[in-house]
Amino acid sequence: MRIKKIIVRKEGNTTKAVIISFDTRAEKFESPSERNKFFRGLHGWEQQVPRGEKTYRYRRPGLLDDVPHIKISNSVFMFMAEHMQRVEEYFRQWHEKVEFEMLEVMLQQQKMLKELQKRQQMQDEEEEQEDPEMQL
Repeated sequence: MRIKKIIVRKEGNTTKAVIISFDTRAEKFESPSERNKFFRGLHGWEQQVPRGEKTYRYRRPGLLDDVPHIKISNSVFMFMAEHMQRVEEYFRQWHEKVEFEMLEVMLQQQKMLKELQKRQQMQDEEEEQEDPEMQL
């Protein structure tokens, strides 16, 4: 795993972000279910439990459910730098089977910056609703 930094200094507000790109090595996984475990841990999944005539659905969260991000491509996404350690720890757990690279960037494009900030704010609001003791 390599971490590269590109810092562009210009006038105006900038925010640090990280772009991560990863590639799974299918031949290194013991089975398709082990590979699914990696993706479920990353993206989360929906569990369906049939019980009689009813089917119960449960959302099982993954790492990216807790990290506001923008999907750039199938195996490429961007998130605020403050979440870098957590994301890196997850990928390091899979380092023998998943190759990844992280690129730190300074965001100046207002549209992307606003989108990441909006997603961060939505996550913060959800956390406040889940934990009423944190509210003032």
